[in-house]
Amino acid sequence: MAGLPYVLLAHAYAGDTAQHWQSWLAGRLAHLGVQVDLLTFTDPDKPELDFWLAELHEHLDAAPADAERVVLAHAVGAALWLHHAAARPAPARRVDRVLLVAPPGAQWHEANVREFEPAPIDPAGIRRAAAYTRLVTSNDDPTRPVHDAGLLAAELDIDWDVIPDGGQLNAESGYGRWPAVLEWVRTGEAPLHGHGR
Repeated sequence: MAGLPYVLLAHAYAGDTAQHWQSWLAGRLAHLGVQVDLLTFTDPDKPELDFWLAELHEHLDAAPADAERVVLAHAVGAALWLHHAAARPAPARRVDRVLLVAPPGAQWHEANVREFEPAPIDPAGIRRAAAYTRLVTSNDDPTRPVHDAGLLAAELDIDWDVIPDGGQLNAESGYGRWPAVLEWVRTGEAPLHGHGR
């Protein structure tokens, strides 16, 4: 892999597990010599928006300026990125590529993450936060109907991939491994597709 990127992984509510594709991806990328930052938020079972934003900012501030900077954010981590983008981040925090994976929709309610709801939709903020942003969801995600995901992609004016029968694109849905995401990090090529497991 030429021109090795810096990759920041932001996890979902209640943190990551060893079986989740983000953990698998972190291991694969580290093996390839990529600098991987698997962001572990303080108190992942009871996230607080201000604290999570501050921790995200700490990691972005520490990211190398001389490498391609890539962010992959899953579920509540993706909602966090939408809040970050809506705050119109400073130019120094801008990254090159972002993949938003299965951000929850308005019908998903979890008492411990109410501060994250609803995630703001700010197209100008999205463009300010990253040079390129892509959304990937499934057609049967219990936290966001596929038509709502399509509306989100349209409102943000970003590319969108739909994974057939992918659930919430987490370990419980069979996404402990996700080679297509590894290839996206490596090459930036799209569209993304399924084949987790």
